[in-house]
Amino acid sequence: MHDPRTLERRRFLSRCASTAAISLGGALAGRAMAKSPFADDFARNSRDPSWDNATQKGLVFLQKTQSSLGQWNTPPYPVAIGALAGLALLCSGSTITQGPYAVPLKRTTDFLISRSRKNGLIGDSDDQRYTYGHGFSMLFLSQVLGEEGLQDRRDDLMDVLTRAVAFCGKSQTPAGGWGYVSAKEGNDYDEGSTTITQVQGLRGCRNAGIAVPTEIIESAKRYIYKCQNEDGGISYSSQQMGSSRPAITAASLAALYNAGDYESKKVPEMLAYSRKNLYNIGPGEDSFGHWHYTYLYYSQVVYRQGDEDWLPFRDRLYARITDEQTQDGSWAQEQNSYDKVYKTACNLIMLQLDLGYLPIFQR
Repeated sequence: MHDPRTLERRRFLSRCASTAAISLGGALAGRAMAKSPFADDFARNSRDPSWDNATQKGLVFLQKTQSSLGQWNTPPYPVAIGALAGLALLCSGSTITQGPYAVPLKRTTDFLISRSRKNGLIGDSDDQRYTYGHGFSMLFLSQVLGEEGLQDRRDDLMDVLTRAVAFCGKSQTPAGGWGYVSAKEGNDYDEGSTTITQVQGLRGCRNAGIAVPTEIIESAKRYIYKCQNEDGGISYSSQQMGSSRPAITAASLAALYNAGDYESKKVPEMLAYSRKNLYNIGPGEDSFGHWHYTYLYYSQVVYRQGDEDWLPFRDRLYARITDEQTQDGSWAQEQNSYDKVYKTACNLIMLQLDLGYLPIFQR
């Protein structure tokens, strides 16, 4: 499934990313990133072949449904879904120059670069939730940057990401979070899911060598802590405190890990809340809503806990995912193209998590 040259290139890139993480992210983040993605031999070798078959079918679906311009037919969020689909393809081990999905990855990169605005936004200003696309695009393009061999293309990516980080900083609310649009356009409204998307995108940029002001990250961490409730979970927004949200709590944990925060006294409380509500996956259960979004992030959290937690959780998670795949390789019965690509991308990222190709998702 993977070209040996592609695997070797991924090993090299991972070592580069690990070095960057140590210098930029501090000792704890460095330890988390320093481990080679190929060190988890037992996890990889114990994979059920049906998972890889499902993964291959899903990747082919994304490849076939991408347009020649590099996007998918997913209105009203082509940038956000395009970046997520691109991440799913990157998780396979292909790069923009090598592997079976090099062409769609290059097209995705070109498309997202083309959506970069003068003010730094990656997306469309008339998109009522453009921060999702902006954050996911930062994450995808930062993972691509280290693999681009052409200097002019590297310069383009560096410029796009540098301006994207600046836009992110200007868009942050006084509370430290982000809303669906910039703080100025949204009257300083903030909410958890968009905040997490920005933090992970910023971390990807920092690991790729893009300067990210420390205060942006620190302010975002304080925002997450401010939204925590007594049960350990995280509220939807600093302006709507009350009931905890499993989805937001799982995503917040992933964001804190990306920010290098492993030892805050609040993290164990969030872990306990998430484990109680999310670790035991039941068939067809979705009492809290946003299942794919939730487990996209919670799977990253459990994977970082080590194989004792990860392997039994992975078996339950992957069994459910593969059981729900449709004949065309996607994960949505509806004809809605947005839903098909979104769920397929989320599931493929989860299914390929412990293959360890992307530095941002490594232990």
